[in-house]
Amino acid sequence: MDSAKTIPMEGRADDLLRFGIHGVKSDIIEPHPLQSARRSAKLTQEEMKKKILSNTYGAAFPMKMELDRQILSKFQRPPGAIPSSFVGLEAFTGAMEDFGFEDYLNDPRESESVRPVDLHHAMEVRLGLSKGPPCPSFM
Repeated sequence: MDSAKTIPMEGRADDLLRFGIHGVKSDIIEPHPLQSARRSAKLTQEEMKKKILSNTYGAAFPMKMELDRQILSKFQRPPGAIPSSFVGLEAFTGAMEDFGFEDYLNDPRESESVRPVDLHHAMEVRLGLSKGPPCPSFM
């Protein structure tokens, strides 16, 4: 992009009043050691599934599935009171069969300590006009 056609951002990307104090420790280590093990196991399982599908149906089939996954991951509601559920993506990847903590404990978005969504800021983030998370989730 040409610098004459862009509008400079006013303020800082790390807005302390809006997003709170940022800690470096959260960027370095994960909250629990099992999260990294689960993530790596999931990635290994997905790669193995792609190899099996490629050997069975040909090289184009895993690429078509990846394209479908990318399309379904971008389809979502505008920010607001009702969050995107990504039902199509969950059905496509088989995540509907998983039983997560939100299924038996509670969805964190339904907590009493959740801040209301700032619709204007969330749309600015989605359109690339502002930086930061679309909405800080907890107080």
